[in-house]
Amino acid sequence: MRNKRKTLRLALMASAAATMTGLTPALAQDNSTELGTIQVNADQESATGPVKGYVAGKSSTGSKTGTPVKEIPQTVNVIGREELDDRGVTDKVDEALRYTPGVMAQPFGRDGDTDWIYIRGFDATQTGVFLDGLNLWSYGFGGFQVDPFFLDRVDVLKGPASVLYGGANPGGIVNEISKRPLDEDRIYTEAGINNYGTAFFNFDVNKVLADDSVSARLIGKIEGGDTDNGDEFRGVVAPQVTWSPDEATKLTLYGYYSYLDQQVGSNGFLPYVGTVVPASFGYIDPNADFGEPDSDFSYIRQTMVGYEFEHEFDDGWKVSQNFRYGHVNRHENSPYPYGYYDPDIDVGYLEEPGTTPLLQRIGFEGLTTVDSFSLDNQLTGKFDTGALVHDVLFGIDYRNYTLDTLQKWPAWPDSATPISPTDPVYGAPQPTNAVQLDQTLKLQQIGLYAQDQIHFGGGWLATLNGRYDFVKTELDDRVGATGYDSTDGALSGRAGLAYEFANGFTPYVSAGTFFNPVIGITSGSSALKPEEGYQVEGGFKYEPVALPALFTASVFHIDKQNWSVTGPNSVGQSVTSQIGEVTSTGFEVEAKAEIAEDWKATASFSYTKLEIKEHQDTSLIGNQPYLVPDIQASLWLDYTVPTGAFEGLSIGGGVRYQGESWADMANTKKVPDVVLADAAIRYKKDDWSASLNVNNLFDKEYVAGCQGTLVCGYGEGRTITFKLTKTW
Repeated sequence: MRNKRKTLRLALMASAAATMTGLTPALAQDNSTELGTIQVNADQESATGPVKGYVAGKSSTGSKTGTPVKEIPQTVNVIGREELDDRGVTDKVDEALRYTPGVMAQPFGRDGDTDWIYIRGFDATQTGVFLDGLNLWSYGFGGFQVDPFFLDRVDVLKGPASVLYGGANPGGIVNEISKRPLDEDRIYTEAGINNYGTAFFNFDVNKVLADDSVSARLIGKIEGGDTDNGDEFRGVVAPQVTWSPDEATKLTLYGYYSYLDQQVGSNGFLPYVGTVVPASFGYIDPNADFGEPDSDFSYIRQTMVGYEFEHEFDDGWKVSQNFRYGHVNRHENSPYPYGYYDPDIDVGYLEEPGTTPLLQRIGFEGLTTVDSFSLDNQLTGKFDTGALVHDVLFGIDYRNYTLDTLQKWPAWPDSATPISPTDPVYGAPQPTNAVQLDQTLKLQQIGLYAQDQIHFGGGWLATLNGRYDFVKTELDDRVGATGYDSTDGALSGRAGLAYEFANGFTPYVSAGTFFNPVIGITSGSSALKPEEGYQVEGGFKYEPVALPALFTASVFHIDKQNWSVTGPNSVGQSVTSQIGEVTSTGFEVEAKAEIAEDWKATASFSYTKLEIKEHQDTSLIGNQPYLVPDIQASLWLDYTVPTGAFEGLSIGGGVRYQGESWADMANTKKVPDVVLADAAIRYKKDDWSASLNVNNLFDKEYVAGCQGTLVCGYGEGRTITFKLTKTW
């Protein structure tokens, strides 16, 4: 098996090297030959702009160019602005992904300051989130978050993306696409409130200046009130200006500032006994707060500024450069529960009926600052070599991420005071939090990449990618002795082949390698090497001629190596090593269609089977990692009354299924499956509209997932949101 993996990796590396070196001589050939006929979308849809309806024709995420979705040799799912609004996505990007196959969003329930996302079984939260093609890489508490109101669309690329973006999550990435200045004057406002008492006001103002070469857009949000976790205030503003002196040149300057003040809450750190299965006292209330409401706080200030520049030359070649600087300042304080206080209770099983064990709590205070730079330079063009039509991309990108973190908790054996899971009493004096972690992390990555999309033979399309990355990591530990410097290099490759039939049916196969930088050291004080591995994928994409629709189906296999694992060695000592290996195998199906002029639908099904292949604890080999369910499915239908007395009325509804998952690596405890329903009703008259969205319609109480038996989180309860909008 390892020989087969090695053969595949060597073949893809050879393909990568050929792609990066073999294109240069071709550019020296005479490129004056007339290009062959290339079919384009009649509506000239932008690959980074709004999606018309539910069906996206193009995406830049899987190729970094404006490529039809059916020509990308990996699965790409797109959620456009209209779908986001119809489903009532208001606060978080992970809400938008609830209906996307192969994606587990919000595995611990609603978390106000983090978008938790797993793709094809692998955690994309820290290394798999991008904004406008630039990585929002994060570590620990040093993460970025973008409000979905400020986005035109959310693209999900399944499988490895290292060939385009460098180190990233092997299961796939999420690319959030920002709203940008328009070529028309427009004012849009919306105001709303939900059943918890959280009210919001959003505005979106676009203005075209007199000479039509400059467009300015200002987007903002104010939100505050009660939430399911406590009081919250959120403010966001994003100014933008686009200058287009001619049709070939465009420069966009933008900024983004957000402020979040919220109570931390305690969901996501609850024990298995008392949430998934009953304790002696029954179940823990999903709405209970096990922190200290009078002293808990979380302040997050986030700033991003950047620009996007592009210029197209007369011969069709285009250069572009994207740059962004980001800064995060975060301070939070709260004790959180972590199991039951008396270890002899066996987390509640041995309690006598009618008695209530106390929850143990751990005090915590954290201060984090992040400075992040990202730069991507691209050159794209087209040329012929005989019967081959090449669409090529060359690029070099750079990222620099610096995190300073100070974390405090009580020195052992002190701990925060225990608390009752059924009748919490607040205000007890807490032990002093002492500095336990004081570190500076610096990560730099520079990558050189190339891509060739080759059309030939009246319908064939070959995609070849190659990339080399240089990564340097430095960790300065001012408390412990775990500081280190690490330098790594990685070559990534992708090869895909597809055939486009005239009826819109496009079967494809692809294979790609990846790497993913990892922070930390082994038990032997050696820096952790990047994770690496490969994916093979095959499937089809069908874009029928008769109606706006896109049907996709794929099967895949991902192998991740250098997985950091902890377990006993030969003499029973707990050690950390990188011998771990895990695979993800499955299939996914998605259909998005405008069935008729007044009907829109999206449906999905996915099966994902994770398996531990190598582990320090040999008893776990063959088991499944916790948290991620095998099966997920969803269906959303939306109908708009076209004429008559109810013209302008829309009704939508959806069903989501989340299958069983494991709560522990030993695969002895399960989290049960759940079926959830959502509903929406809207009415639009002239420039006014009103909507009512209900998520978790029947207020189903369920556990979304467990990352071990002490870290379980309830899924979000029923949320009712009313919104009134006006376009001026």
